Amino acid sequence: MHVHEWNRRYRSGESREEDWDAPPNPLLVDTASKMRPGSALDLACGSGRNSIWLAQHAWKVTAVDASPAAIEMLRRRAGELGVAIDARVADLEGNGFEFGESRWNLIAICFYLQTSLFEPAKRGVRPGGIVLAIVHIAEPGEEITKHQLRAGGLKQYFGDYEILHYYEGRPNDIAHKRAVAEIVAKRPLAHTV
Repeated sequence: MHVHEWNRRYRSGESREEDWDAPPNPLLVDTASKMRPGSALDLACGSGRNSIWLAQHAWKVTAVDASPAAIEMLRRRAGELGVAIDARVADLEGNGFEFGESRWNLIAICFYLQTSLFEPAKRGVRPGGIVLAIVHIAEPGEEITKHQLRAGGLKQYFGDYEILHYYEGRPNDIAHKRAVAEIVAKRPLAHTV
C-alpha cells in the first residue's frame, strides 16, 4: 500500500484495530522481556503499539514509518502516556533511513516485508543483539505478492545468525490473522556481515 493510502487510513480512523488499540505483538514482548533494555529500532512502526510497549519497559526506542500520519499519532500517544520515543518519518523503500553499524540491541520489523532491509538490519544490530522479523507468507494455493514470502523464505536471510525462534503459520497476534513467518535471530558475538 502506498504511503498516501496509509496516511488517509490513519487520518480517517479507517485503519485496522492493530493501528489503534491492539496490544503489542506477543513475540516482541516475549523476546524483549528476556533481554536487558537497550536501544530498539521499530521499523514500519505504524501507530506504535510495539514502540510504546518497549518505551514503557525502559527501552530507548527509535520508531520509523513512511506515514507522517502514523508518526503523528505515535507522538501524540507517547506524549499522553509520558514515554519518550524518537519517532521519525522515513521512506524505507527509498533508503530514507540510515541504520548505522552495530548500533541497536533490538531491531523489530513486524508485518512489513521489504527484503532489502534485512542486510542493513543485520549490520545495524550489535553483536549479541536481536533482529525480530514477522512477515506474511502465501497460503497454500495462493499467488505470491510483493507483500509475502513463500513458506521457508524468511529463514534464508538469516543463515549466518543464531536462530532463537522460527515459526510459520497463524500468528499469535489478535491484530493479524493471515499466515506469517516469524524469526528471532541473534547476531553472533564475533560476527562480520
